[in-house]
Amino acid sequence: MKIAIVHNDQDKSLGVVKNLKELIQNAGLTLDNQYPDIVITVGGDGTFISAVHKYFDQIDSVRFIGIHTGHLGFYTDWRNYDIDKMIQVLRNDQAETVDYPILEITAKTSDGEHVFYAVNEAVVKRSVKTLEADVYIGNTILENFRGDGMCVSTPMGSTAYNKSLGGAVIEPTLRAMQLTEIASINSQVFTTVNAPVVVAPDSEIIIKTKPAEDLILTCDGKVVAQNDILELSYKISHHHLQFDRFGHNNFWTRVKESFIGLPHASI
Repeated sequence: MKIAIVHNDQDKSLGVVKNLKELIQNAGLTLDNQYPDIVITVGGDGTFISAVHKYFDQIDSVRFIGIHTGHLGFYTDWRNYDIDKMIQVLRNDQAETVDYPILEITAKTSDGEHVFYAVNEAVVKRSVKTLEADVYIGNTILENFRGDGMCVSTPMGSTAYNKSLGGAVIEPTLRAMQLTEIASINSQVFTTVNAPVVVAPDSEIIIKTKPAEDLILTCDGKVVAQNDILELSYKISHHHLQFDRFGHNNFWTRVKESFIGLPHASI
């Protein structure tokens, strides 16, 4: 079994990485950062998402494991005190996987079509002025949008920027997309749904934008296209993230620990 390690540069992470490499070698496993079977990330969710994009050309054959040394850890379930147990599972090839959906975005521009992928969300907005766009679900027009922008998220991404926008938290096994407006304008002239919209995996969200020189499309917080975007279509990709199921904590446990952190209430 070949293993790659992706980490941030924090002192805590570097210490974990050193220990992890020793355990991998002692277990007879192979370190291979080029063509791994397993990608282990050490850090937080940002490190994990960067690793997914780094190995996206191998996404259908790679399994991911996250060791948490950062702040939020929705993708990173393991702690450094679990590493011995994790290596034992990998050495015995006992791990099962759980799959999470990935968002696929096709951007039509003046020079053709470009395809991008997002683990958490894709956001379209203007840097200065109001975004104007027609929003479709499949072939049906939903609204004529006016506002700061629009966010389309995956179920795992529903706890990220989407949640800050007032979007719903969605269990990842539902394999849905969520469309959330960013500061929409609602008046007697302009009216939008003004609520999160959850879309089935076999549907498509289409946003037809008006020409603008300050138009920006971001995927997982990074600008991937700008200026001459004419139309965006979003769907659940046939690609998916594969996680090590052994030790992968329940989604609602992670929600509670990250946002509430209170002890269990008695019934």
